[in-house]
Amino acid sequence: MLKYVLKRVSLLIPTLIGVATLVFAMVALSPGDPARVMLGERANKAQLEKLRSELGLDRPLIEQYGIYMKNMAQFDFGESIKTGRKVSEEIKELYPATIELAFFAMLFATTLGIIIGVLSATRRNTWIDYTSMVGALFGVSMPVFWLALVLMMIFSVGLNWFPTGGRINIRYYFEAITNFYILDTLIYWVRDGDPKFLISSLKHMILPAVALGTIPLAIIARVTRSSMLEVLKQDYVKTARSAGIAEKRVVYRYALKNALLPVVTIIGLQFGLLLSGAILTETIFAWPGIGKWIYKAIEARDYPAVQGGVLVIATSFVLINLVVDILYSIVNPKIRLQ
Repeated sequence: MLKYVLKRVSLLIPTLIGVATLVFAMVALSPGDPARVMLGERANKAQLEKLRSELGLDRPLIEQYGIYMKNMAQFDFGESIKTGRKVSEEIKELYPATIELAFFAMLFATTLGIIIGVLSATRRNTWIDYTSMVGALFGVSMPVFWLALVLMMIFSVGLNWFPTGGRINIRYYFEAITNFYILDTLIYWVRDGDPKFLISSLKHMILPAVALGTIPLAIIARVTRSSMLEVLKQDYVKTARSAGIAEKRVVYRYALKNALLPVVTIIGLQFGLLLSGAILTETIFAWPGIGKWIYKAIEARDYPAVQGGVLVIATSFVLINLVVDILYSIVNPKIRLQ
């Protein structure tokens, strides 16, 4: 097992170097002049050249790449052109919001997706199966921004059950500890005995998590159903049934465990995609995460912010895939042998 893990970890280095190179190339070759964006259209040539020199944009591209890779190896993303703050500090403040949103969206998608998939497989060709699969097809086809707006119109504007945006009620004075608001407000509740911060943060979380988690939910439900149908045909399941074992035990103890093998992979991939694809959800719900921040950085031609943000997300995606591979090998030892 240790040999397998070390082999997978060793593959991370060339992967991350390749990702960093692609990020640099995409940003460096994209149209637009950061110096012009910062100084405006009225800036003269001398001012532009001075700023380009300060930013290192007047150096040869290969030299810029060498400096960039050296800084990336030291986890130094430089300073934001737009704000003047260190990119690493801004990522440290904003990324927990995206991770938290993606986690709860994935929790919602995984829980309901597996339940729906199992029910659909065990009640094949019934109204439950047909309804579940039509709903899954609808969920996959539905644009995130449209669903987010519909949820907001119904539950925020119409019923006034949930807030329209943000992470916590702006009337509350709240000092973050870890920048994971659910965890922070839970700490406040345990310490002070007042759950109002936790309740507010949960209310702000529900609609964005549902909007973001709908597509993964539909995918997980369909994969779970397909995998369960294959497993339920296996001889050991038929043997367990013929031995008089209760149907629920056969389904949930024997069949589901093996059926979850491909589902684990899908969950890992979808979680990585949620981290990188939450821009629309964060924008609509005014969620202060890294996706919205990167979008604004692209608009401002803020090279250090774009490079740092994209690289952090890509690294997270690679690490999540590594964790999924290790978990998969634990559940299915054949992979280690192969």
